[in-house]
Amino acid sequence: MAPTDTLLESLSGALASSSMGVAGLSDAALCDHLDAVEQLGRLVDSLRITAAAEVDARSGRELGDASLSRRHACTSGAALVEQITRVSASEASRRVRVGRALAARITLTGEVLPAEFPLVAEAMASGRMALDAAAAVIRLLGEASRTAAPDRLAAAEAHLVLASEALTADLVAVQARAWRERLDPDGAEPREDELRRQRRFIIGREVNGLTPFSGLADPVNAALLRAAIAERTAPTRLPRFLDTRDLESDSDSPDSAASAGAAGRLEAPVDPRLREQRAFDVLFGLLTAGIRADNATVGSLHGTATVTAVIRAEDLARGTGVAWLDDVLSPVATATTREIICDGGLRLQIEGSKGEILWEGVKQRLFTPPQRRALGVRDGGCVWPSCTAPPSWCHAHHVIEWEHGGRTDVDNGALLCSFHHHLLHASDYRLRMVDGLPELQRPFGNREWIPVGTSRVRLALTA
Repeated sequence: MAPTDTLLESLSGALASSSMGVAGLSDAALCDHLDAVEQLGRLVDSLRITAAAEVDARSGRELGDASLSRRHACTSGAALVEQITRVSASEASRRVRVGRALAARITLTGEVLPAEFPLVAEAMASGRMALDAAAAVIRLLGEASRTAAPDRLAAAEAHLVLASEALTADLVAVQARAWRERLDPDGAEPREDELRRQRRFIIGREVNGLTPFSGLADPVNAALLRAAIAERTAPTRLPRFLDTRDLESDSDSPDSAASAGAAGRLEAPVDPRLREQRAFDVLFGLLTAGIRADNATVGSLHGTATVTAVIRAEDLARGTGVAWLDDVLSPVATATTREIICDGGLRLQIEGSKGEILWEGVKQRLFTPPQRRALGVRDGGCVWPSCTAPPSWCHAHHVIEWEHGGRTDVDNGALLCSFHHHLLHASDYRLRMVDGLPELQRPFGNREWIPVGTSRVRLALTA
């Protein structure tokens, strides 16, 4: 009997009975229950990757007929893990890959060496780090390990393990990507070139009147596309590229009737389209407009959408490092940024040593478009923890209210989506600015002030 069989048998009954009583829990108890279950899941993930790595180790091709996977008619250790666990091929490969990176290494002489990422291994074994976060750290720091100094690599690993205890896996991946660029700045341009070589657009065959298409976009073009769609589909914008047939099909709906004015006419059209339909119509509306545009227009990216490229002053001066584009995770080289700025497709924003915007404030009631762009660069969108609303969807909030003497300056502004803007005003959450950066205080727990915002450049400052 395997050592986990008895444990599994005793846990199965306890977990089954625990899940049945969830509906009767209070809100606080439900949140505590969810946290405890996730902690248990992280411990189970640690056991999963350890077992998967061992299966892979016993399935090496050099073992010939003695290979574990070959004896089970599988081509690799990952394939055997997939067959036994019934997970997807990609998940089986991930478990093997992460497990191997976190397992102790044995040299040809039999010497046992620590894991490639010992701090991540320890954090996963103790249930402090999620598998998604560990996989991102291993992949991104692994790409920098070829050129990075061992002490800098260890510092990055320690920082990311600590961050994983407070941040979501997506934000840990953002920080890991920032560390990769700091540890291997010369690799940014080759990585960007490789991504650009993989760009493609494929139009399939028509099926039942609909034609499928798909593709991959490099960071620059992805940033342009995301900005173009986000700017035209924000909840506060009037519908764009709305076909009259959509309006006619929705004219009898309750929402449409409710939007009628006192005189019985529509004050503003109700958009009946799904979010995916709006994005489609924006994309092809812009494509149609581009086709109709004057061929003599200068600048291949002229007049389509505003994309901000964020770069540190020191990197811009040296011509090294990377710039970060709106709503795109992968950075681009400084040289690429300069080229696109000359072509009119990007707007440059320079940050100081602490992530503060280098700007000159304006005293007026509403934030100006340049100030809103600066807030978008600094905050990365809604500053509320775990909120993913992009800058174009957000309100510019006066941290110290205008009525109370607050200035309409970047140092007194923060981006909040409509929901969290209302929540801040209607709850006991508090927001303040420290050295030009926003901090949030929760009305419960230890009530510590925590830095907020998802700008990748700000997250990279600790690297």
